[in-house]
Amino acid sequence: MTSRRSFIRWSTLSLPFAGLSQALARSLGGTPPGGNASAAGKPAVVSTWDSGVIANAGAWPVLRQGGRALDAVEQAGIAIENEIGCCVGLGGNPDRDGFVTLDSCIMDEKANCGSVAFLDRIKHPVSVARKLMETTPHVMLVGEGARQFAVANGFALESGKLSADAEKTYKEWLKKSEYKPVINIENQKRSGSNQRGGPFAPSFFDDGTPNHDTMGTVALDASGNLSGMCTTSGMAFKMHGRVGDSPIIGAGLFVDNEVGAVTCSGQGEEVIRVCGSHLVVEFMRQGLAPEEACRRAVERIIKRDLEKAKTFQVGFIALNKQGEYGAYSIQKGFSYTITTEQIDGKVIPAKSHFS
Repeated sequence: MTSRRSFIRWSTLSLPFAGLSQALARSLGGTPPGGNASAAGKPAVVSTWDSGVIANAGAWPVLRQGGRALDAVEQAGIAIENEIGCCVGLGGNPDRDGFVTLDSCIMDEKANCGSVAFLDRIKHPVSVARKLMETTPHVMLVGEGARQFAVANGFALESGKLSADAEKTYKEWLKKSEYKPVINIENQKRSGSNQRGGPFAPSFFDDGTPNHDTMGTVALDASGNLSGMCTTSGMAFKMHGRVGDSPIIGAGLFVDNEVGAVTCSGQGEEVIRVCGSHLVVEFMRQGLAPEEACRRAVERIIKRDLEKAKTFQVGFIALNKQGEYGAYSIQKGFSYTITTEQIDGKVIPAKSHFS
């Protein structure tokens, strides 16, 4: 890893503007590129959570063979969508009406991007998002239109049947919540705690684990290009039709090939409110190291409502153009996975605001 002193000397001789960026970083109290940052070099792939081991295992063969970061992150998404888990893919937990709906987006080094939301009965939304990106002038399709596009482009229409784990979890939730799916239930007058049309998705499951293990992956290939993807089944027991940050470019994912790539996991509504991933990229553009940039974005969320922030989780991961990576979260317990030539799927606990 380049030391701060040698980096400053090099940038002063070669890139005067980079020196200005570093001066700005110091004025903001941050860490310039190369200072106190974890350096992976290239190629590298970083994913959210410990389940990122699965995603990185899908991405790494592409990167190891000199392939594009875009191809790598798509394979990361496919790998995790094939797994049965709470929060990604058709095996994930359903919304409160019993339907699994998927959100995903993908973005390459040229700011090409594609996104699908509220997509049902399609196994690999990340690949649908890429197909949309590469074959249409649009960025986002949702719901029935997204499903029609997928089927028209050769994606198989699955049964829609819940996985065994999801069905069991859903039935237990129905007992506790006493929720009965009813047409136009939101228009009915309510009293007491349900006056706003609840129950709503819980921020945490009964065992304390967060209700949003979204899989986000960012990668830097051997050519020095960045790409990223994000895929999820959303919060368990969400309102039918709810969409979080995961398929929204600039919120759940953002890639700027001059600066870095960022994705996140957590309470999507709070990420949307600050355009979270784009915000982290902009902090890195100002010269902050990835971890520090993530921390600044987390603090922006917390500043809005300190007491509310104690009740939910948001975690960002970032990978910059130099191959430095980092993460930061609101609550402890968030982790991420890094894979490089020297690091074989290492899971790292992220630093957090509340310890």
